[in-house]
Amino acid sequence: MNEETFLAVLPGLFIWIAILLLPWRPCCTRETLESQPGYIKRDMSDITVLIPARNEAGTITGTLKALMRQGEGLPVIVVDDHSSDATAILCLSLNIPGLRVISNEYLPEGWSGKLWALERGRQYVRTRYTLLLDADIVLADGLIGTALAKMQREELQMLSLMAFLKMQTFWEKLLMPAFVFFFKLLYPFHLANKPGHPVAAAAGGFILMETSVLTKLGGFHRIKDKLIDDCNLAKQVKQSGCHTWVGMTHSARSIRHYGTLGTIWEMVSRTAFTQLHRSIVLLCACTLLMIAAFILPLFGISQGGMAMFAGMLALMIQYACYQCTVHYYNVPMAYTLALPLVGVLYLLMTWSSACRHFFRQGASWKDRHYSL
Repeated sequence: MNEETFLAVLPGLFIWIAILLLPWRPCCTRETLESQPGYIKRDMSDITVLIPARNEAGTITGTLKALMRQGEGLPVIVVDDHSSDATAILCLSLNIPGLRVISNEYLPEGWSGKLWALERGRQYVRTRYTLLLDADIVLADGLIGTALAKMQREELQMLSLMAFLKMQTFWEKLLMPAFVFFFKLLYPFHLANKPGHPVAAAAGGFILMETSVLTKLGGFHRIKDKLIDDCNLAKQVKQSGCHTWVGMTHSARSIRHYGTLGTIWEMVSRTAFTQLHRSIVLLCACTLLMIAAFILPLFGISQGGMAMFAGMLALMIQYACYQCTVHYYNVPMAYTLALPLVGVLYLLMTWSSACRHFFRQGASWKDRHYSL
């Protein structure tokens, strides 16, 4: 029995050894960019910030005020996407020079709400660069100038930053670092930043790109129905022969609150099955991998002998891989020990996403429903 258990634990051990030794090091946090206050520009008129906003009255004020500290003459377009709160009124009440608020009058069939809002706003952009910014992202002083300098220095056409997520409650500290960890396993940043490599990734909260590239792509029409809009946009940009870069930052902070298990569950299950291309084969493969990586090592520890040794080694390597992300987010290292539980929860969220697809329930986001 012990020998059979040992053999059952080995796949999980091999998975974590592979993740640890992969040359592109997906579990590391080396692809980062932080703001330099010296890059606050006197003239920001060559960049337009485009913000889609739906019921963002609780966050957008902080977002806009932070933008005004980036430099002078920064054009900002807020597309009010059928908000039922005071989003538009709050924007206008700030009396910010260069701010334009556009109201979306309808949502065409086949479009997601965010992408149609971006497409509507894009039609008013006249600058060399466009910054796609979520309405809950607060930027540190000088971040836009820092990002622009990197784009120009490295001849990039698109630069994206994964915002520093809010981690105050127990559930945020438990689950949100793993959200980034798993995202980087699916889309290794090192490979995504490599010209010509098929892996493409972006984080939708902050995407700075050359406006001409977006124009050549025909705007957002090619991805109009995509729920994972950021990575699909990066894929289109990269396939067009352009150079992209994605990284992490402490200098763009999300102030959106995911304080409960339910809100995080809803956020993940909205797109988890889509990440697997809505494939039952990939879902089953993912399930087997997650069981091997997170459950069987724990089972092996309880059996003693070589199975216990293999299980302990698998867990130690697992924690070594995860601790970089936990440390980056300033979360107590004790949360690293909960990764097996977190892995099981994310597997359940993925199955929840698949069940919505199979039972035609679709995805729900901000009172809108989309078919998966």
